[in-house]
Amino acid sequence: MPTPITVLFLCTGNSARSILAESLLNALGMRSKSWQEFSAPDAPRIDFVVTVCDNAAAEACPVFPGHPTAAHWGVADPAAVQGSDEDKRRAFHATLGILRRRIQRFTSLPFDSVDRGALCSAPHEIAEER
Repeated sequence: MPTPITVLFLCTGNSARSILAESLLNALGMRSKSWQEFSAPDAPRIDFVVTVCDNAAAEACPVFPGHPTAAHWGVADPAAVQGSDEDKRRAFHATLGILRRRIQRFTSLPFDSVDRGALCSAPHEIAEER
């Protein structure tokens, strides 16, 4: 049985995008945890850290042991949308669609057959896909 891949989604405020990403990843067959579970001295190793805030690329992230691959998948914050309820629903739907496509692409990577080091560029490439 292959070793599970650990993925941590980070977002300023943790109000929408990281929660959507975690839910999608859980629904697509992987399990993610709170970042606090990875900050203890005996914490499990993190393979990938993905920031999903549209402005998080310039922010400093916590340092995690094991040097996980970090990528930035910036997505606009649907919780910040002003306007009608329909405008807000459209914003959440658009964010969910972007994250779903990226996470589906990520979960389709050949984790079992490729050295994990060779997968370091994949999260960055996924961020570029539209």
